[in-house]
Amino acid sequence: MLSTVLQYIEEEHACPHCKQALTLCHAPPVHVGDGLGWGSEYLFICLNDECSLFANGWDHIANQYGHVGSYRHMQIPNSKEHYNMMVVGREAFTGSAVDVESLKRRNDDYQRRQEAIAALDHCVERGQLEPVLTVLLDESIKIDDRKKAAQLLVPLNDIACIEPIRNHTFRDGHLEQEVNLAINALLAAHFLKECPYCTELIKARANVCKHCQRQLND
Repeated sequence: MLSTVLQYIEEEHACPHCKQALTLCHAPPVHVGDGLGWGSEYLFICLNDECSLFANGWDHIANQYGHVGSYRHMQIPNSKEHYNMMVVGREAFTGSAVDVESLKRRNDDYQRRQEAIAALDHCVERGQLEPVLTVLLDESIKIDDRKKAAQLLVPLNDIACIEPIRNHTFRDGHLEQEVNLAINALLAAHFLKECPYCTELIKARANVCKHCQRQLND
């Protein structure tokens, strides 16, 4: 869907009544004419309140139909189909404009996640921890991909993963358990342990934490 919307954003349409650029908006859930929908989740709409169609439409509808309303020009994306759409208020569609920058950020985030997932197949041989953490700590990524990332922590053998993982709250208890087991294995491989008081990494045989100076119980 994001790629489709981004394609729409590249389209340029102008209102035939005022020559202003049309704005990409979210389509209303029901077609006011037949109730069957627009055939598109998005519409290009003229939001110019100075447009002659909109400005003069109030008097036209009042005189013709005896009620309050006007028109905004609209066009269906990727189509030459266009209408003068009746609206009942001056704020019509002004709050439904597509947030282009937000969509671009979402698309960038999606691409970053996909790249990280693809990189899992080669991250151990390349010594890349970043894609593993990207996948593991993103709650929106499928659980199977995140479990795959968790299984790579021990082969990567990089204790730099511990701090970001400990600062993350896992929603899936089974995944959290797998991650904790991996961290325990990493600590053992590096002859380290976590201080139970300040959580800093210290030597496994230490009796006093060098960071908080607390006495440690065996």
